[in-house]
Amino acid sequence: MLDRLDFDRRRDQHLPRLSGLFQALYGSDVATQDQFLQLLGDLEQSWSERSEALRALDTQRELAPDWFQSNRMLGGVCYVDRFAGGLAGIRSRIPYFVELGLSYIHLMPLYAAPSANSDGGYAVSSYREVNPALGTMDELAALAAELRANGISLVLDFVFNHTSNEHEWAQKALARDPAFENFYFIYPDREQPDAFEQTTREIFPDDHPGSFVQLEDGRWVWSTFYHFQWDLNYRNPAVFRAMVGELLFLANQGIEILRMDAVAFIWKQLGTACENLPEAHLLLQAFNAVARIAAPSLLFKSEAIVHPDAIIEYVDPEECQLSYNPLQMALIWNTLATREVGLLAQALTERHALPAGTAWVNYVRSHDDIGWTFADEDAARLGIDAAGHRRFLSDFYTGGFAGSFARGLPFQENPRTGDRRVAGSTASLAGLEAGDPLAVARILAAHAVIMSTGGIPLLYLGDEVGQLNDYSFRDDAAIAGDARWAGRPWFPLDSYAQRGEATSSPGGVFHGMRRLIQVRRATTEFAGNALIGFDTKNPHVLGFLRPGPDTQVLVLINFADTAQQIAAEVLSGMNGDATELLSGRRHPHAAELLLAPMAVVWLRYSDAEHAQA
Repeated sequence: MLDRLDFDRRRDQHLPRLSGLFQALYGSDVATQDQFLQLLGDLEQSWSERSEALRALDTQRELAPDWFQSNRMLGGVCYVDRFAGGLAGIRSRIPYFVELGLSYIHLMPLYAAPSANSDGGYAVSSYREVNPALGTMDELAALAAELRANGISLVLDFVFNHTSNEHEWAQKALARDPAFENFYFIYPDREQPDAFEQTTREIFPDDHPGSFVQLEDGRWVWSTFYHFQWDLNYRNPAVFRAMVGELLFLANQGIEILRMDAVAFIWKQLGTACENLPEAHLLLQAFNAVARIAAPSLLFKSEAIVHPDAIIEYVDPEECQLSYNPLQMALIWNTLATREVGLLAQALTERHALPAGTAWVNYVRSHDDIGWTFADEDAARLGIDAAGHRRFLSDFYTGGFAGSFARGLPFQENPRTGDRRVAGSTASLAGLEAGDPLAVARILAAHAVIMSTGGIPLLYLGDEVGQLNDYSFRDDAAIAGDARWAGRPWFPLDSYAQRGEATSSPGGVFHGMRRLIQVRRATTEFAGNALIGFDTKNPHVLGFLRPGPDTQVLVLINFADTAQQIAAEVLSGMNGDATELLSGRRHPHAAELLLAPMAVVWLRYSDAEHAQA
């Protein structure tokens, strides 16, 4: 009875918001209202099927809604097959996840998908089936429960902009089933596609031009990404209701966080770029309201690789509580290439703040490519030509710049627009593959940024032992044209075997990473998102303050290849002596500081009121 009262309370609390959002998106005619009433029935049915353990988690998270903002949070991400063979292998590695300190594990798309190229699993053929090569849905639910028992939240992708062309809905639409033809944007000729493509941009030009691909029967279907990924038509309320069913099914398997894939593209409107439209936000808010009623512990993580001003618009307690921070990621690599901290320091000062109840997911690199997503206007304020600088960065990381330490690969180069992204593992991009003597320190400096700026730091598993690019993808015809697979290596067994050998490169990276993680877990100032810029008066040294109630931590990172000095007068505004958290050493008040190349220093001072801002 208590559970039923909880459901009724949550439904009554969030129903007005959900009803208003549904009406704003779909109007209020009789057919739409019928869809809404059926949706409410779906929510009640889903709640009735939710396990007692997950209902208990719902209550726990309602009592501690800021749980994900702890300084003890640490994320890991991997492909199930490449890292562990299958779900059973992931389960066997839970002791290692605990050893590393993970509290969040994102398993890359593991759903049933086309057997050939599936865009790394992002072409979903069924949200309710696990790829049989990896395991079963029952195994996934059991894994989620065991991870939860070990303090680790399971994160999966919710690929809700599109499905695979092999999905049951797509096959029915292809067969002209009237109930499903309107699940996608399918047109009999080029009239509407041509009209839309006047204002949309090409995302994967290597695969197909424009936003549409032609079907075998002559019709045209919207396909923003690869030709086998068909965009869903959220202008149809039946699509929203169907996807709510898939979302709640996943939540009831024990998924605690859903990565909301390609959020910028989910609503289409003729005459616009069909990106970042107001209705995209309404849709996310509607999905969120659904979760608050039927799976209230579920969180959403926004994946929007767009202009920084647009990214921040998706971060809201009633939309996406978490968001990837692609600007910080891109600017970490910019800083490593240029050895200058201006753009990154500017972003931390001006673009880091978030609404209460939300957090960044900060990462050095992901499964995907690196795009240079900084704002042109931000670059201009520092005297940087944005277009030219992006070309330099792409050249630097893909072998087009003499003397570069990086060994990256170009991805999706568009000769018409000049856009070119970069793929590769952290270690190869940071110089380990090239044998650069500063590579290990460079890897650790990059990770020190994500460990100290708040939110949830996210490691691509294997990077903590310095895994290199895997060029074997070139031998697989299905993925040979997708350079991103170089940065998605198979489990680096040798590197993990060497992680205890401090003198080896894998051991050096692992030892340094473990120290960063351990100190972060003990540093309460690193919880939350509050951050104050700190001018080091040195263009090569990044500085910022993380305030606590009675203390604050000054973070200093030298991105130069040479030792750099922080003058005594720069530190004179700090109060008293400091403790350097990574080494345990004392630093005298107002004494100058000499930083080795790529050195990381976390100085704790008392009495935040006397800090230099």
